[in-house]
Amino acid sequence: MLVVQKFGGSSVADPERIKRVAKRVVETKRAGNSVVVVVSAMGDTTDELIGLARQLSDTPSEREMDMLLSTGEQVSIALLAMAIENLGEAAVSLTGAQAGVSTNEVYAKAKITGINSERLDKELAAGKIVVVAGFQGRCANDDTTTLGRGGSDTTAVALAAAIKADVCEIFTDVDGVYTTDPRVVPRAQKLPSISYDEMLELASLGALVLHPRAVEFAKIYNVKLHVRSSFNHNTGTIVEEVASMEKEMVVSGVAYDLNVAKIAFFDVPDKPGIAMKLFSALAAENINVDMIIQSTMRNDVNDISFTIAKDELNKALQISDRIKQEIGTPDYDYDDSVAKISIVGAGMITNPGVAACMFEALANAGINIQMISTSEIKVSCIIDADSVKKAVKVLHTKFDLDVEEENSAAS
Repeated sequence: MLVVQKFGGSSVADPERIKRVAKRVVETKRAGNSVVVVVSAMGDTTDELIGLARQLSDTPSEREMDMLLSTGEQVSIALLAMAIENLGEAAVSLTGAQAGVSTNEVYAKAKITGINSERLDKELAAGKIVVVAGFQGRCANDDTTTLGRGGSDTTAVALAAAIKADVCEIFTDVDGVYTTDPRVVPRAQKLPSISYDEMLELASLGALVLHPRAVEFAKIYNVKLHVRSSFNHNTGTIVEEVASMEKEMVVSGVAYDLNVAKIAFFDVPDKPGIAMKLFSALAAENINVDMIIQSTMRNDVNDISFTIAKDELNKALQISDRIKQEIGTPDYDYDDSVAKISIVGAGMITNPGVAACMFEALANAGINIQMISTSEIKVSCIIDADSVKKAVKVLHTKFDLDVEEENSAAS
C-alpha cells in the first residue's frame, strides 16, 4: 500500500515524541508499505516565531512572516528523518517546494494550485521514507508561502491525491472525530465513520480535528481519510463517501467556534450594488465572510450584519471605516464577544423539524440566538460566547449523542 501519514505539532513536540513517531512510521514501512510523512512544526514553535516577529514589528510583512514561519516545519522534518535513519530505514526530508507543492501568491493564506510529484516518486522508488514539511509551498515567483493554520492537513491530503495514495492517515492527540469536544462534554462519543460533507461542515464550523481545505481536497479527489491518535494504535474515524454509510443519526455532531466577531452596518441604502461594494472590499483583503443577514427594508434603508473570524477583526474594521461613507451608512458597530454553535448531520436532509428542536433546546436553556444560518446538513446560530459550553451540552443531550458512560478520552 501507498500511505500518507500526517503528524501534528503535539506529536513531534520534543525529541522523545519524535522518536515515537519515527518508530510508528518505521513500523508502517516494515509492514510492506511505501510511506510519505507530513509533519507540522514542533509544539508551540509557530506561536514562538510569531512572538519573535512581534518583538521587532507590530506589522511585519506577510512575505517575511511566511519566510519565518516555514522554518518551523523544516526543523521537524530534519529531526524526524534523522530519527528514522537511526532506526535503520532510509529517509529523506523535503521542504514543501522540494516536494513540488505549488501555490498562489497569497501570503499567509496560500492555496495549493498543483503538485509535481516527480521528486516524491523518485524517492519512494528508491525505497526511502519521504518526510515532507507541511503548511508550506512555493508560488510562481519562487517565494515561500504558507497555507494558514492547519495547512499541514491540507498538504497531506493534497500529496495523497497527487501520488494516488491508498489512505491518508491524520494522526492527532485524540482518538478520532467525536460528536463534540470531549473536553466540554465528557459523554461525547467517537464516530466510527463520517461523510466528507459532514466532516467538512464540522471542520469549517470549529471542530479542530481536521482543516476544512483538507476535507475539500479529500472529497474532490476521493482520498480516504483515517483520523486517529498518535499515542495509541486504536482504530479512529474513517472519512468517506456518504453513499457507503448508513445515516443512522439525524445529527452527527455539535461544533462550536469562539473565533468569531460580528459587524453590523446600520441604515444602509436599499439599492443595487451596496452589498457588492461592501463585501468586495472585504474579499479584496482576503477576509472570509461567514453568516450574512439583511433586515427587512424600512424607509428605503436596512441593516446588514455579518460574521468574520475574530483574528481578522482589526483589518475588517479598517475597511469598514473606509467603506461606510461610500455605501452611505451613518454608522456601524461590532461585537467580538460572540460564538457560533452548530449542529451537523446528513440525516437532517430527510428529517424535518431539526432546526426547531435546536431552537427549543437553546430557548429552554435561556440562551438567546442573534443570527441563524442553515444548509441541508447544518444549522448554525450566533450566541454570546459566555453561553457556548452550556449550549454544546444541551444540544448534545437534545439530539441523543451522549454515551451511557463517561468517555475515557475526556480524562
